[in-house]
Amino acid sequence: MDIISEIRNKAINAHKTIIFPESGDLRILRACAYLAEEKICNVAIVGRKEAVQRRASTEHIVLPDNITFHDPLNDPDIDDYIEHFYERRKKKGLSREQAELQIQHPLYYAASKVAANNVDGCVSGAVHTTGEVLKAAIQVIGLKKDSDVVSSIFLMSLPDGRVYSYGDCAVVPYPDYKQLAGIAIDSASTHHLLTGQDPAVAMLSFSTKGSAIHDNVKLVQDALHLAKQRKNDLLIDGELQFDAAIVPAIAQKKAPGSPVAGHANVFVFPNLDAGNISYKITERLAGAIATGPIIQGLARPMNDLSRGCSWQDVVNTAAVCSILAENEED
Repeated sequence: MDIISEIRNKAINAHKTIIFPESGDLRILRACAYLAEEKICNVAIVGRKEAVQRRASTEHIVLPDNITFHDPLNDPDIDDYIEHFYERRKKKGLSREQAELQIQHPLYYAASKVAANNVDGCVSGAVHTTGEVLKAAIQVIGLKKDSDVVSSIFLMSLPDGRVYSYGDCAVVPYPDYKQLAGIAIDSASTHHLLTGQDPAVAMLSFSTKGSAIHDNVKLVQDALHLAKQRKNDLLIDGELQFDAAIVPAIAQKKAPGSPVAGHANVFVFPNLDAGNISYKITERLAGAIATGPIIQGLARPMNDLSRGCSWQDVVNTAAVCSILAENEED
């Protein structure tokens, strides 16, 4: 069974409720219909039922009866959501009137339902930018206790069955060494949760084990040292060039004795340029399926989509979101 099928099956067993705030997008509605029909998750849609159904009918999409609809203007819990948001943001200058207006926005309303544990997770980003999705998530849900950075991975599924995680490819443009250490730790955890594989984390660079001297190399070295301090049972090594991280014969030459070199399955890129370019190269030239960005570091799951996503991508992201939600309760 391929990794996407495994993730969908895990999601079915998790029985989580995922909310979708972008009800005007037909890809979202088609995915919601499929998710509900296949019982991959319980589906909640932001919007008035009649209006959403009319929109779906323009493409002959039939929304099953087990889908629930949530309208911020008619939600009995809306005052609690407004109060929660106001208390979180009043020190930033937010007034109660501004909080009330903001929570009526579908993104912030959906995030509020996640924060209140009235739904288990949220999937958005088909219409909104990553920045907009993460702003709502950070302001309303916040970071988990042991995290100081919100980041992401892409789960890369190759045609031959190999599965890798690439982080960070979507969120933090130029992480400092503390953020990079956090990205490494969170990426390893997410990889294990989704794949069941023991993570072997490679901190990537243009240098391998001091073959080059540069401030950017030192940043990766410092991040590696901190990650080991924070989580001493993590299988991690660096700095490694990509060939040394993945090819055993090259690893023997460039990084002999490394516990990770030659068989890494989690790749931590030093910046967003490298990560974003690499995942797209792997997707387009190697035929990999890229699932993500999978957001990590939040107190509760709110996952992002690419605005170029297909409805199948939405289904896969909802399944991932369900598994992340299941883990939050463990």
